[in-house]
Parts: sequence; structure tokens; C-alpha cells
Amino acid sequence: MTATAAPLATRRPARWRRSPMRYVQPVVAIALVVLLLGVPFWLVVVTAGKSQSEALNPNLSTPSHWHLWDNFSTVFQEGHMTPAFFGSLLIMIPAVAGVLVLGAMASWVLARRKSRTIAFVYALAISGLVLPPAVVTIVLLLRQLGLAGTALGMIGVYMGMYMSTVIFFVTGFVRTIPLELEEAARVDGASPPRVFFRIILPLLGPTISTATILICLYIWNDVFYALFVIGGRIDTLPLNLYQVASAGLYLNNWHLIFAYIILMSLPLLVTFGLLQRRIISGVTSGAVK
Repeated sequence: MTATAAPLATRRPARWRRSPMRYVQPVVAIALVVLLLGVPFWLVVVTAGKSQSEALNPNLSTPSHWHLWDNFSTVFQEGHMTPAFFGSLLIMIPAVAGVLVLGAMASWVLARRKSRTIAFVYALAISGLVLPPAVVTIVLLLRQLGLAGTALGMIGVYMGMYMSTVIFFVTGFVRTIPLELEEAARVDGASPPRVFFRIILPLLGPTISTATILICLYIWNDVFYALFVIGGRIDTLPLNLYQVASAGLYLNNWHLIFAYIILMSLPLLVTFGLLQRRIISGVTSGAVK
């Protein structure tokens, strides 16, 4: 009894001294999240719920009377959000689908081939992560091709911009897939396209989900490249907000601007909520493997 009780007695003080420190890191992390994310989010919500006079100087105070749903209705009816929403979908869906499929196929080839040439091509392919696109060159090239101001031209621009992101995400994950799966399928007579679409692509689900939400976030919120390529011809949600922010409806009406931002962000929030587990799974699996 004494032999077993003595070690327990000696361990209890050390464990007791360490136990308070276990709560410090979570508390600090939660406080930083609240400070960095909660405060801006609260500012957007309370400003969107205020009247015009109260929202002239945006602050963290709550409105005297909430006008959130009235501001949503005003923005939706008078802010031309419906055509802008479909304009965003018209560009985002084909661009995301195209860059994911082509990027995944390129990643499969780059992951399976081993040579200095392939290594150079891979480095060149992911160089787009650090090299910004030349806007003037893009616009001049699209004019030469007759694609300036068209949805097809904007889709091509986005696919070229974010191809590096997909290749960077997917190539490392493909290298962890056992080569024996492909060899078995080829022995059974499967062609390379069938091997990719029936074996490789289903295994890339978590990584593809992560890349999808990131690229959707980039495209959905982009106003800079859309302004130069399709500005004035096709409306997207951020481009429409930029164009009408200086118009009569939005002039000094911060409550309507913030209400527009909330409505514009809802589709992405819903998408993230539905794909949250797959996104986290893709990030963690890529980090571990």
C-alpha cells in the first residue's frame, strides 16, 4: 500500500501544477478567433441592421431598432442582385469544374512520371502561386482572340489563374495512392481515361473539396480581374456591388452595402457548411501524408 501510494502522492502535485496551463492555450486561441473574426462579423451584422442615419459612422453598437430584413429586401429588389447572382454562377461553375478536372488530370501525370523534365514542368505549373497574372497582357490577348468582355474569356482567365492551386493540392495526394490500383485496372483492360475517372478521381474527394471551396471563394469575391475583362458587359455580385456603390442607392448608405455583403456571402457560407467535414479531411490528410 505504501509503495504504490507514494508514487501517486508525488505525481499529484506535478499534475496539479500543469493542469491550469492546459486551459491557457485554448482560451487564448478562442480569444484570438473572437477578436479577428467575431468583431468584424459583428460589425457587418449590426451595421446591416441599422437605419441610414445610424450607419453613417459604422461602429460596434447595436441599432436602436433592427432593420435587417427591411435592408435585405431593399437590396434584393433595388440592387439588381438576381442577374448578378446568375452572372456569378455562369462564370464560377464552368471555371471551377474545368480547372478541377484538368488540374487533377495534370496532377496525375506529374505525380506518376519521374524525370527532370517532369520536375521542371511541375515547378513551372505551381509557379502561378507566387507569380501574379499580368492584367494588361491578359486583356490584350483576350482582345486578339475576340474573347474580351465575354463569359468564355473570363472562365479561361480564372482557369489559368487557379490551375496552379489545384496542381499543388492534388499532386502530393496522388503520390500517396498505391500504384498497384492502377496496374490492376490496366491488367483488366482499362484505358488511362477510365483509370483516372473510375479509380483516381473518386479517391481525390477530400482534396478536391478543399480546392473547390478555395477556388469558389476566390472567384465569387473577385472584382479586380472581372472589372478589366467583363466590366460593364456581364454582372457578377462583387462587380455589381462595386458599380452601384457610388450610385444613388448606395451613396453613403453603409447599411445597404453591408446588407449586400451578407447576402453575397450566404451561398459560400452554405457551401462551406455542407462541405466542412470533407474540407477539413482534405487539409489534414494532405498535411499528414
